[in-house]
Amino acid sequence: VQLQASGGGLVQAGDSLRLSCAASGRNFSKSGMGWFRQAPGKERVLVAAISFSGITTFYEDSVKGRFTISRDNARNTVSLQMKSLKLEDTAVYYCAAARQMYTKEIKEYDYWGQGTLVTVSS
Repeated sequence: VQLQASGGGLVQAGDSLRLSCAASGRNFSKSGMGWFRQAPGKERVLVAAISFSGITTFYEDSVKGRFTISRDNARNTVSLQMKSLKLEDTAVYYCAAARQMYTKEIKEYDYWGQGTLVTVSS
């Protein structure tokens, strides 16, 4: 699976932004997907995850109620809708595909996109 993330940019606090990730290759519809982020000087962390079917989702506490992960298996895409953005959301965001149908474990994500930078200003 090859992943191409897009949609990052510079926004103001309170704005919305939608990240998209296009996948190519086989087995996308059988793979759990995740969005991770890495802020400068910090570890990469899971922000949201979605099961292969789209039925099960996970959100990191700080983004609950503000971010929504979704997927379209017919189009091989996964998206992250971000609302009410905060300064602390500034990071490089990565989409990733897992071997499992759903996982929250970073070590189980084998395929990574190149990352897209989200910068939230005051």
